[in-house]
Amino acid sequence: MSNELLAWLTEPERAGRGSDGRGVHLADDRGGWVFHPYPELAASARRVAGSLAGLGVGPGDVVCILMPTGFPCLSSLFGVWAAGATVCLIPPPSYAAEAEYVEHAAGILEQSGAAVTITAENLSPLTARVLAAAGSDHEPWIWRDDGEEADVRDSGELALLQFTSGSSSRPRGVRVSWANLETNLRVIRSRLGWRDGDATASWLPLHHDMGLIGCLLTTVSVQADLWLMRPEQFIRDPARWLRTFAVAAHTAAPPFAFEYAARRLGDRLADLDLSAWRNAIVGAEPVDPRVLERFARLAAPAGFSPSVYLPSYGLAEATLAVTLRTRGTPTTTVRVDSRSLRFGAPVVIEAHREFAEADRADDGEDGWMIGCGRPGDGVGVTILDEEGAPLPDGHLGEIEVHGPSVTGGYHAGRTGSTRFVDGAVRTADAGFFHQGELFVLGRMGDSLKAHGRSVYVEDLESKVVSATGIAREKCAVVGVEGVGGATVTLFAEKAAGAWVEDATKVLRGALADEVAIAVVVGGSGLISRTSSGKPKRRHMWEQLQAGRLKNARVLGPADATTGRPV
Repeated sequence: MSNELLAWLTEPERAGRGSDGRGVHLADDRGGWVFHPYPELAASARRVAGSLAGLGVGPGDVVCILMPTGFPCLSSLFGVWAAGATVCLIPPPSYAAEAEYVEHAAGILEQSGAAVTITAENLSPLTARVLAAAGSDHEPWIWRDDGEEADVRDSGELALLQFTSGSSSRPRGVRVSWANLETNLRVIRSRLGWRDGDATASWLPLHHDMGLIGCLLTTVSVQADLWLMRPEQFIRDPARWLRTFAVAAHTAAPPFAFEYAARRLGDRLADLDLSAWRNAIVGAEPVDPRVLERFARLAAPAGFSPSVYLPSYGLAEATLAVTLRTRGTPTTTVRVDSRSLRFGAPVVIEAHREFAEADRADDGEDGWMIGCGRPGDGVGVTILDEEGAPLPDGHLGEIEVHGPSVTGGYHAGRTGSTRFVDGAVRTADAGFFHQGELFVLGRMGDSLKAHGRSVYVEDLESKVVSATGIAREKCAVVGVEGVGGATVTLFAEKAAGAWVEDATKVLRGALADEVAIAVVVGGSGLISRTSSGKPKRRHMWEQLQAGRLKNARVLGPADATTGRPV
């Protein structure tokens, strides 16, 4: 099929503006930027496409890319598309142990059925180990663009295999079509109020949908200027990302980015020039309004306005964006009565105010939630009860998404807690509508996110069983995401003892530091189960919140170390 998103690869002069034109500014490791105009990137991509064609790659094939953000990665990504094939980006190695990384990357590669895996020369030995672990007899293809330029081929139906950020044993590839991608990019640009001459800055990894689609493709598809960093460059110097907003208008980031920058820079934020910054899509994890408020206060002297924040909700199974605040509309925050949070029941709103008012209020109260905007054009969102029936506004239930951004499901027959039903995706995320705006509690049960990474409770249970010797049927882990952060609760049908320290230690090792850990101990029957024997995690969480767990003891932080009950 002909592809409007890739027309610039054939006619890169469309990107030319002025003497230098537009392109991608890549952060180097000396504090500077290296500019690559779009004609240079297009020519390199066509040379990669020529080399891939020589290997027999074409429409219907999947090509994996295992490289960090940089020119070779971009050249490979667009080169795969120029060859008519489907892209699958594998996370490059970071801080994980090598064995864990190889297992995770091999799970992705095995499911993808990749015809070719492109990597950098320094990553070739590691990529070879990943290929071997995936049962492949292929050798890595080391990136180069010294071949002949090929014509851009018509694309197949599938643009991306976008793998969810799961644990080592549960990666799932979402099948994103070109039609899905084009639709979602239009939604994002519309909500941003995109103008000719706008630019974007990002440090998000390209294997993550927010980094790839929300920042890179939203920008490159209209040949606008892009400032692009690697995640570790942001961690080392968050001010470098922020300095780009003297000229860049758009970005996307999790709340962590603003919390981290405020903590690292403090009052020095006032010395920056943030005057060009118009939009920051905020998502990928629950949004605590207080985090955004603190950054906004510190950055106000630099020209930053709270109106920049665009809280959003999205997921890879719906390509990316589902709801997003429209530029220029107020952001709503509410404080809910946590005791009312039961599926199918109305949510009790204790207080309601606009974010600008929240910015001036410093009451220190917990429980405030920020709205994630309204569905994008052509995107439908319904809140469902336990039986899949629609609920009225104001009731808590499962978020279902439908419309042309909903993807074709998981690759290689994989399944998960997110389900595709009659062209819609049931997200396994909990939320409710208030005055037409979506409020999201997060995923309550099977997984939770910390800094954008999903952690699956089944894997946590396995770690606990291995570390403590508790029978698998005698324990269950429940993960909850809320505005105050993520919490993991271990329920165990066992008396408190020294094993609690071992369980807590292994959970802490598997989770980010900001995730709170609790242990609940009790006798037989503490863990509610379905008729098929699966833990009823959501029910257990509700019972705990409501104080209705009988003959159970909740161990506090100190007690989780000693094993002594409260």
